[in-house]
Amino acid sequence: MKRVKGDEDACSSSSEGPTESCKKVRKLQPSKEKHQEEEEETDVDLCEFGFDWALLPQEILLNIFQFLPLLDRAYASQVCRGWNQAFHMPELWRCFEFELNQPASSYLKATHPDLIKQIIKRHSNHLQYVSFKVDSSTESAEAACDILSQLVNCSLKTLGLISTARPSFMELPKSHFISALTVVFVNSKSLSSLKIDDTPVDDPSLKVLVANNSDTLRMLKMSSCPHVSPAGILCVADQCHGLRELALNYHLLSDELLLALSSEKHVHLEHLRIDVVSENPGQHFHTIRKSSWDAMLRHSPKFNLVMYFFLYEDEFGPFFREEVPITHLYFGRSVSKDVLGRVGLHCPRLVELVVCANGLRPLDEELIRIAKRCTQLSAIGLGECEVSCSAFVEFVKMCGRRLSQLSIMEEVLIPDHKYNLDEIHWEVSKHLGRVWFPDMMPTW
Repeated sequence: MKRVKGDEDACSSSSEGPTESCKKVRKLQPSKEKHQEEEEETDVDLCEFGFDWALLPQEILLNIFQFLPLLDRAYASQVCRGWNQAFHMPELWRCFEFELNQPASSYLKATHPDLIKQIIKRHSNHLQYVSFKVDSSTESAEAACDILSQLVNCSLKTLGLISTARPSFMELPKSHFISALTVVFVNSKSLSSLKIDDTPVDDPSLKVLVANNSDTLRMLKMSSCPHVSPAGILCVADQCHGLRELALNYHLLSDELLLALSSEKHVHLEHLRIDVVSENPGQHFHTIRKSSWDAMLRHSPKFNLVMYFFLYEDEFGPFFREEVPITHLYFGRSVSKDVLGRVGLHCPRLVELVVCANGLRPLDEELIRIAKRCTQLSAIGLGECEVSCSAFVEFVKMCGRRLSQLSIMEEVLIPDHKYNLDEIHWEVSKHLGRVWFPDMMPTW
């Protein structure tokens, strides 16, 4: 970004008198006629007091620039030499988000190619917290890989690869993606957070990650990575003893992995997210032993277990047969009464429950059981389900004011002999201790 010639001369000397760059400030003056304070605008020329914007201390400039959007910082850098130097201060380039979108396929803004070149040339060694947002086009994913492959002088602490639409990284040749990602793994010796969902990362590349960043890695999110095997994720758990947050698909979860995360040399895990996704109807899923969950809970008694289920009704056979330490549970597809009944029996740590669909059979008994046995439940959302108004009021009464979030579609509630839709919100509000109304559309 070129500076306008002559701008720096305009701010480099205070002896030239007032200039157009000197700003006006607003001042409050009391009005004697109205006996009350009113805002009256008064122009005060800062240059009249000998104020020189070019001599603003660098630490103050840095603080101001940190609050400005990138485009505004670029405009400010053209004012004078001092502000241009401030624009390139390393502290302003530690955190950066590359937005890579093709105009033909996305309405989102994109990071200008000239700025990308400047960052790589002057600030690649300053980058520490980096993310890439790419649209559904293969060109954007390739551009992200080209940038990654040039970060040979960087030492990143966090890296996120985010697909805003269809996961375009999966469309790239695996070798091309792995080569670019390995550059970061090898040169960044202090990666603490890595988000690589929906990418073709594989076991050998994870070994490179572990070899160079095992002492610092704290968070790893890698859901929907089909080229990673249970052995690959087990290697990460065995070597990265500081891992506190992990997100992966259910097919990577194993008894061995849970036992590795529960070993004495491993820190206490804080957050484990598991996505249970069916690729084809009738898919079979393995079972995790209760003893493995118990070992995990003994080692990390306060950890959050978040599970997202996107299964067909006949695929829930292996799940919720024994006690599971789930805290947050989301059903993205229709789930049967039988499964929800098992949730009430075997998920005593449940904090949040979302059911997007169930069918036309009322869930009265299942909700009452969940309220009775899941004593930590504080948030629930129900979509295409049916619950009688009386059962719903009883559920809320049993849970009480610990229900901080209650998102229920109006169509879910079925009037009965005790309550109709006009009366139920008063009764529910009484037990919650706050005003409540059914939702017109899902809020989760």
